[in-house]
Amino acid sequence: IETAARNGITERVFINFSPNSIYNPEVCLKSTVAPIDELGLRREQVVFEVVESDNVEISHLKHILATYRKLGFQTALDDLGAGYSGLNRIHILQPDFIKLDIELIRDVDHDPYKAVLTAKLLEMGNQLGVRTLAEGVETEAALNWLVEHGAEFIQGYYIAKPQAEPWTAARPLLRQVG
Repeated sequence: IETAARNGITERVFINFSPNSIYNPEVCLKSTVAPIDELGLRREQVVFEVVESDNVEISHLKHILATYRKLGFQTALDDLGAGYSGLNRIHILQPDFIKLDIELIRDVDHDPYKAVLTAKLLEMGNQLGVRTLAEGVETEAALNWLVEHGAEFIQGYYIAKPQAEPWTAARPLLRQVG
């Protein structure tokens, strides 16, 4: 949050959270909401991203996401297509974003099974009004395939590797292809 504010980030800021670490969302969110408001980030630009968890009560997770939305934040499901992040969670939780898992994205441009699955997930997201983000984009061919098939956001080493400070050189590239 501090890094985004210091760098004047006006795009979305994704914050991972484990639902198992949140007992009461109204109480637990106070320590996160305070710096967001104090440092001048807009709540609608902050996306709380559910990390995969196998033993979370779905009604509890639904309550957490409803609390985030009530406070003006957006939500995302991480790693769709892997482990416990299945299609039922999209229906039950109705996130603002779905992040397609790296294993679906890697080699999507030349693996026919991955291509069909990924294309359908992107199409489904578009039809439901759920924004899509492809994780693990490592090649120009994969990037081009994903843009052609409607991925709205791209994340991966082809764009930039993880680092403490944002890499602003990627912004023109993303605006150009998207």
